[in-house]
Amino acid sequence: MIDEQTLWDHLDALAKPRRSLGQLERLAVALALTQGRRDPRTKPRRVVLFAGDHGCVADGVSAWPSAVTGMMIGTILAGAATSNALAASTDCPLRLVDVGVAGPRVIDPPGFFQDARVADGTASLVHGPAMSTGQFDAAWQVGADEADRAFAEGAALLIAGEMGIGNTTPAACLTALLTRVDPDAAVGRGAGADDATLATKAQVVADAVARAVPLLAEDATAAIASVCGYEIAAMAGFYARGAALGCTLLLDGYVATAAALIAERLAPGTVGRMIAGHRSAEPGHAAALAALGLVPVLEWEMRLGEASGALVALPLLDAAAALLTDVAQLDAIGAARAD
Repeated sequence: MIDEQTLWDHLDALAKPRRSLGQLERLAVALALTQGRRDPRTKPRRVVLFAGDHGCVADGVSAWPSAVTGMMIGTILAGAATSNALAASTDCPLRLVDVGVAGPRVIDPPGFFQDARVADGTASLVHGPAMSTGQFDAAWQVGADEADRAFAEGAALLIAGEMGIGNTTPAACLTALLTRVDPDAAVGRGAGADDATLATKAQVVADAVARAVPLLAEDATAAIASVCGYEIAAMAGFYARGAALGCTLLLDGYVATAAALIAERLAPGTVGRMIAGHRSAEPGHAAALAALGLVPVLEWEMRLGEASGALVALPLLDAAAALLTDVAQLDAIGAARAD
């Protein structure tokens, strides 16, 4: 395993003014540390989108109905979603996994789709636990299996994304539960909630977190499952298994980072493989990143999900890897830096 000082010594010896690439050099160090090597790989890579529905949508926490989740799955399957466009532009193969979407199942899907449905959406966390621990474990395993598949096919860098109307509500619950930030500070407008919807969402989150907190010390999995989503649990399993395999984990936005909080809580050390692609416009995202000790690559006020922010940041990781592996050193070109 390589240490940070060795990486800085290497960068300082390259054929360029010392520390002249600023943040790119910091990113290069962070990337190399996730893989424990001076020549980190960013290719091959894989983005997996996990999809699920949320019972709390029926209780007024979202500006959109749950049916939109299924509509967006159709759009992704047709190759016409933002995630498709960004994945193609960054040469990042994409898979879509249904972990808990309500409604008809996809018939004869193409090869990049996996039907791994644990249930037809979660129960509403407004009225009780969103899922059982058994359901949480099943969704976690779906994500772990996807990490195994990606690794077996050569992936060195993994990105998880999500599609699930209403999922910023469980993300806010999980952030408040696992970082102990005030629930009000964890709640944002998601996909465009108006003031009335935002007020409902804030109350729902506060009540659900209040029920979950007493469980956390006694049974962390049960507490997390009570406010989770199937796609979020799957992303957590994906992260934990990907980290165990030695892959770099490039995080997307608020919901994906809530999954990262779960992974680090249940599989400590996972965060050592993580890089935060961006900080979203959701107010709780900063607290989630701070709890993980991660500094985002981008702060562009993005809040779409679908792994979009991570995919936009991905070319910067390619540049960081190239800096470490493809630039000559000063002594190799016969130059010497003055003291």
